[in-house]
Amino acid sequence: MNNNRTAWTMLAPAIGMVGLFIVFPFLMSVYFSFTDQRLLANANVPTELIGFRNYQRLFEDGVFQNAFFRTATFAILVVPLQCSMGLGAAMLINSKLPMRNAFRTIYFLPTVMSMVVVSVIWASLYQTEGFFNSALSFLSFGTIPQVDWLQNEYIAMPALVLLSAWQGFPFQMIIYLAGLQGINKETYEAAQCEGATRWQEFVHVTMPGLRNTHILVGMTTTIFAMKLFTQVQLLTQGGPSDVTDTMVRVIYMTGFKRGEVGKAAAASVIFFLLVLAISYIQRRLVKEERAIQ
Repeated sequence: MNNNRTAWTMLAPAIGMVGLFIVFPFLMSVYFSFTDQRLLANANVPTELIGFRNYQRLFEDGVFQNAFFRTATFAILVVPLQCSMGLGAAMLINSKLPMRNAFRTIYFLPTVMSMVVVSVIWASLYQTEGFFNSALSFLSFGTIPQVDWLQNEYIAMPALVLLSAWQGFPFQMIIYLAGLQGINKETYEAAQCEGATRWQEFVHVTMPGLRNTHILVGMTTTIFAMKLFTQVQLLTQGGPSDVTDTMVRVIYMTGFKRGEVGKAAAASVIFFLLVLAISYIQRRLVKEERAIQ
C-alpha cells in the first residue's frame, strides 16, 4: 500500500503536467470546435454554440481538402524513403564496420539539429546558384538547366520530402538498430549453413525478424509526416499554387492569421482523430503479430 502511494506521489507531477498542457487544451479545442469563437474577443458579439457547422464548413472547404491531400501525398512519399534510409544505415553500422561508433554519431547528427536550422541550410542548397544546381550542371556538363527547387509546383514537394527524410532518418535508424540486435544470431548461422546468399538472408531472416519494428517505425514516421509544418512555413509558405500546403499549416493560418478559432479547433480535432486512427491500427497489427507467435 505504501509502495502504491509512493508511486502515485512520484507520478502526480507528470500526470498534472499532461493534464494541464495536453488533456485540458484538447478538451478546450473540442468545445471551441462547436462554437464561433474568434481569436480577438468582441464584447458586442458574444461566442455562440453553432453545432457541427465548423465541421461542415471544413468538409466543404477546398483549401482544407487540398491540405489533407497534400499531407497524405507527403506521407506516402517520405515514409518509405525515410524508413529505407534508416534501415540501410542501421544495417551498415550493425555490421563489423571499422569506426562504426563514429558513424553512429555522424549519422545521428541531422536529428540533433533543429528543423529550423536544417531548413535554413537546405534553403541555401536549393538556391538557383546552390549546391544541387551546381552538382547537376557539373554531372551533366551543363546540359541540364537550373532548377527552381522550391518554386516549381512539380518539384517543391519532392524537395521537401528529400529534406525531411535526411533530417529524420537517424531516428528510424536507432529503432531499426535495436530491432536488428534483437534477431537471434543462430538464425543467420542456420541460413548460412543452408547456403543462403546475403540477399536471401535479408529477405527471409532480417525482414521477417523486423516485422514489429517495421510496424512501429512505419506508424511513427507517418504520424511525424502528418505534422509537417516547419519546413513548409520557412521554405515555401504552402506554395507554389498551394502544392505544399498541409493540415497543420491550415490550422495555424485559420486560427492565428484569420482569427477563426472555432474552425481551427474543428480542424485540430479531425487531425487528432486521424493520428488516433493510425495509432490504433499500429496497436492492432502488433497484437495480431503477438497472437501468431
